[in-house]
Amino acid sequence: MTEKNKLLAQNIYLILASLFIASLVASNLIFQKFFYWYPFDFKIFDVKLFEISVGLLPYPITFLITDILSEVYGRRKANQVVIAGIFASLFSLLIIYAGKLAPATSWSPVNDTTFNLVFGAAPLAVLASMLAYLFAQFIDIRVYHFWKNYTKGKHLWLRNNFSTFSSQFIDTLTVLLLLCSFEIIAWDKFWGLLISGVIFKILIAALDTPLLYAAVYFFRKKFNLQPGEEIQNI
Repeated sequence: MTEKNKLLAQNIYLILASLFIASLVASNLIFQKFFYWYPFDFKIFDVKLFEISVGLLPYPITFLITDILSEVYGRRKANQVVIAGIFASLFSLLIIYAGKLAPATSWSPVNDTTFNLVFGAAPLAVLASMLAYLFAQFIDIRVYHFWKNYTKGKHLWLRNNFSTFSSQFIDTLTVLLLLCSFEIIAWDKFWGLLISGVIFKILIAALDTPLLYAAVYFFRKKFNLQPGEEIQNI
């Protein structure tokens, strides 16, 4: 690989890592707002099907990015971004905690009550999300590389969807168990939110498969990579 291409590969890696971390932190901060994204009023376990947190909107991006990194840069580089995401989440938790301790002025557009209402549960949410995310992302990378090795670099759609389906289910299950245990969400919402969240994430995972193919095609053409080959030494 030429020095020019090596520098390009490094810059793309940094951009993908930045998008990953930004998506992860944003999902932790906005999770308390829920919305209904399906036109039919269908309930399951007393919860409208497809009532989900807006925190799920940026979260599938993280799994698409780890799949791109796993495919192009390898397992070690993908794991590095996952670990960086953990530190970013911890740091955002500390910033939120410091913000809660700082008293608002009398003229502040956001007073202490409003700030605590919006971000009061964030530290627990970040903790719950981090634990779930830690399990899910490492499983996603591990399953992805299992299928990549098993198929000898073929059937990209298979490893993309199998790894994401399994990891997203584990992520949704773990984070809901923790949020209900912390009494942030009522237990009677558990099954409805679990089913809605898993279905939403599976649909998104299926829809992002063409994006993964497009990204892998770009990398293979730009860096002259063979199927299954990874960029090394960056």
